[in-house]
Amino acid sequence: MNTRSLLLATLIAVGLAACSKKEEPAPAPAPAPVVDAAKEAAQKAEEAAKQAAEAAKEAGKDAVDATKEAGKEAVDATKDAAKDAVEAAKEAAGAAKEAGKEAVAATADATKEAADKAKAAVGK
Repeated sequence: MNTRSLLLATLIAVGLAACSKKEEPAPAPAPAPVVDAAKEAAQKAEEAAKQAAEAAKEAGKDAVDATKEAGKEAVDATKDAAKDAVEAAKEAAGAAKEAGKEAVAATADATKEAADKAKAAVGK
């Protein structure tokens, strides 16, 4: 019985030793999918940035063109306004000249009338 007990005790000890043995965890898998996804996202972001830069460049060109066109329209409007101002000044000068002629004529008539009255008053 001692042999049996010894054999049984040995088997139990070997079984316990086998069960208590710690297994090392498997190495973590390389994060290749995560790295690949990050690279892909970075490439997409770079492409999107390039497209945004190109769109901004085009928008800048459109803004320059619009500014040039607005400048041309402003110059044309200024020219038209200047022409109108010159025409109005000419008309005003003509009217002033005519008013001056009428004033001279009225002054001459008034002077003649005053002279006639003065002669009549002296001749009496």
